[in-house]
Amino acid sequence: MPIMRLFALCATVTVGLLSASTSAHAATYPIRDHVLTANELYSSGIFHTSRCPERKIPPNNITLAKRYMTSVLGCLNASWGAHIKRAGLPFTPAKIGFITKPHKYCGLPWGQIVARYCAAEGRVLVLLKDSLLGDPSDLFLFQLTAHEYGHHVQKITGIRDAYDHHPYRNKSELQEQSRRKELQAECLSGLFVGSVWASLDERGEEDWKALLKVARNSGDEGYKVRSHGKGRNIAAWLDKGFRASSPAACNTWTAPSAKVS
Repeated sequence: MPIMRLFALCATVTVGLLSASTSAHAATYPIRDHVLTANELYSSGIFHTSRCPERKIPPNNITLAKRYMTSVLGCLNASWGAHIKRAGLPFTPAKIGFITKPHKYCGLPWGQIVARYCAAEGRVLVLLKDSLLGDPSDLFLFQLTAHEYGHHVQKITGIRDAYDHHPYRNKSELQEQSRRKELQAECLSGLFVGSVWASLDERGEEDWKALLKVARNSGDEGYKVRSHGKGRNIAAWLDKGFRASSPAACNTWTAPSAKVS
C-alpha cells in the first residue's frame, strides 16, 4: 500500500450532508473499478426497518457510554447482518473497543480523532475523552458508531480493499478517493439511523436537524488535508442516507467530483 494511502486511512470522525445524485456523471477522473462503482451492495435491496432503543447516558460516565455504544454496535451487527445475508453475501460482525488515552492503533498514530475503524481487526476503537462525554444527550455517539460501522460494511463487501489498492496520480486524486470512502460511510450511517428512527422514542425532527448542523460544521474547510469533504457535503450524504431505502443511494464512487469535494 502506498505511503500516501496509509496516511489517508487516518480517518477522523465526522458527521455529515449532500443531496447528490449517484448516477454516473463525469468526475474529474473516473473511478473504473467495478468493485467500487458497481458493488453488489448497491443492488442488495431494501434495508429493512428495525428497533434500536437508546440507553440513557449521563454526562462524563464512561461505563454507561461504553454500554450505549456497545448496544448500538449490536443493533448494527443485527441490521446489517440480516441485510447482507438476505443479499446472499458473506457477513462478519464488527467489534468495538474503548480507550481513555490515545495510542497507536492499526499501525497508525492516533492523531486528533475520536474513533477509528481497523479493517485488519474488524474493530472500532473509540477514545472516550471529556469532549465526547461532556454532553452525550444528542445523537452524536449513535451516529459516530454507525459511521465507523459504515467502514466495516465497506470492508466486508470488498470496497475497502479496492479503495486501498486503487491507483492515483497525485495528492489531489488520493484525497478525492479518501473523501468518496468517508462520505460513503457517512451515507451508510444515515441509512441505518433512518431504519431505526421510529424506535428512538424521544427523538424528533429537531434532533436530526441538530445533528446535520454538527455535520455542516465538521468539514475539511480550513485543513490542509482534504480527506473527508466539505461540511455541506458531509451533511448532505448523511441526510441522503437517512431518507433512503437502500444502500444504492450511497454510491459515492460514481458521484460528480463536486458532490464529494
